Amino acid sequence: MATGRGVADRRVAGHGVIKRLLAERRDMLVLFCQVAGLDPFDCGAAECDMLQSFCEILVDYMAAAHFSLYRRLIDGSERRQAVVALGAEIYGRIEACTETAVQFNDKYAKSGEPADAADLHADLSALGEAIATRIELEDRLIAALAGGAQAARSSDA
Repeated sequence: MATGRGVADRRVAGHGVIKRLLAERRDMLVLFCQVAGLDPFDCGAAECDMLQSFCEILVDYMAAAHFSLYRRLIDGSERRQAVVALGAEIYGRIEACTETAVQFNDKYAKSGEPADAADLHADLSALGEAIATRIELEDRLIAALAGGAQAARSSDA
């Protein structure tokens, strides 16, 4: 059984992980908005660099969330039943959002060329929807991890 001090230490560490994840999310969203404003048919070197930077932070954010938030759910080490139940409810949808991000990255993170420029806005729209869904689900999980009993309850989302 964990001591009170051990639980407190884990919670402090967990809050730090969440703060870092939210900072990375914010940085990703800023770049997403900048990329969304690009003209896909007038993609010079600076625009292609911005798209590549966005793809890098998108993948970093997705990986950071996986290894910081979802790891305990996946490996079975999370003991709070409300968190486990919420994780079981939402993890499949989070995985689908991750797959959308990976597909976007695979398509646009290539060599600095404006590959498939005609599809960029449609792909950004689909990615934006996936990111919005993922953020909603992550926020529910973060609230549950932080002890918010209401966030751990099932919703119609």
